Amino acid sequence: MVTSRRLTVPALVLVLGLALTGCSAAGIGSTHSGSGAISPGSVSSGNVSNGSASASSDVIKRQVVTTGTVVITTANPIGAADKAASITDAAGGRVDDRNQSAATTSAPAHATLTLRIPSARLTPALAALKKLGAVDSVSIATNDVTTTSEDLGARITALQTSITRLLALESKATTTTDLIALESDIASRQGDLESLTAQQRYLNDQVSMSTITLQLLAPSPAVVKPGPPSPWSPFAAGLAGFG
Repeated sequence: MVTSRRLTVPALVLVLGLALTGCSAAGIGSTHSGSGAISPGSVSSGNVSNGSASASSDVIKRQVVTTGTVVITTANPIGAADKAASITDAAGGRVDDRNQSAATTSAPAHATLTLRIPSARLTPALAALKKLGAVDSVSIATNDVTTTSEDLGARITALQTSITRLLALESKATTTTDLIALESDIASRQGDLESLTAQQRYLNDQVSMSTITLQLLAPSPAVVKPGPPSPWSPFAAGLAGFG
């Protein structure tokens, strides 16, 4: 009986050890399986990363300057110029320059207009302009000025901050020398700020309003080719010489 009890206790210990080992293995296996799958945390991190990238791209909006030239042949360039001005006005734009000339004995009628059309409405405006006559050529070019615009904005912000600090120092100046030096520095920076602000306004205008040069030309007069000489031509020429 004693021997049986001694054998039973180690057997129980061994069974318990195997059970604990099995539980540990099961725990390890479940942990590995969880790490191998895509957890909500990793998906959320990816979403955050993608979201931040898209947000940064949305914040930095592309600034593009659009220019172009359109050449159209029409029977009445002067009347077509009036219609082009109306199309531009309806699109919310304006005519910056207009030169036109009626037909003469030596040259057909023509008109040239510089149109400023909102970039957001350029496509439908161009479609309407093309209906003024026969389109000879269309040339559209774009220039990305995003970097220039961002640089101007950063420099303007830095100057504004600097001027604000100098004004605060000026209000606390105790000597005439310090006051004169601060006033000179403030005036210089304000001049730079006004120059940069003017450049930014011009750039914003170029981005928001596309510049289109419209040339309206009348059809060239048909050239009549001379026909074959008449058999009476030499005789007529001789009579003319005799006369």
